[in-house]
Amino acid sequence: MKYAELSQHRMTDYKFSWDKMLSLQGNTAPTSSMRMSGSAAIFRKLDGTAQFEAKCELTEDAERKLALKLSQFGEAVHDVLGDFRPNLLAQYLYELADTFHGFYEACPVLRSEGMMRNTRLVLCEVTGRVLQTGLDLLGIRTTERM
Repeated sequence: MKYAELSQHRMTDYKFSWDKMLSLQGNTAPTSSMRMSGSAAIFRKLDGTAQFEAKCELTEDAERKLALKLSQFGEAVHDVLGDFRPNLLAQYLYELADTFHGFYEACPVLRSEGMMRNTRLVLCEVTGRVLQTGLDLLGIRTTERM
């Protein structure tokens, strides 16, 4: 309910709807949480723990789109603080979750090897952290499993 409230511009009216708030599609808390838990699921499927290398190489369009969206997190937080509009952060998190979903569909993470696997694991790790941090900033508790 908190996410539904914060995802709306504070000066607009909206109609209360449980169905819309709890939907697994669109700009809802369950959508962002589900995508965050999807990122965590990749690491549960790994044999052992992830060993990240310092060097990454973005070769696929979906990787570049996700990296670009991740780089916009600081700007999104800045805009929220400057305008007192938490809906901007909610919109960013939704867009990030949607971009991650496109990346996940286009770029197999666990079947990749070498530098490609490292890059994709780093993107998954950072996406999970940014989604969790963003939802935390909105005061929404998260879970690694849904």
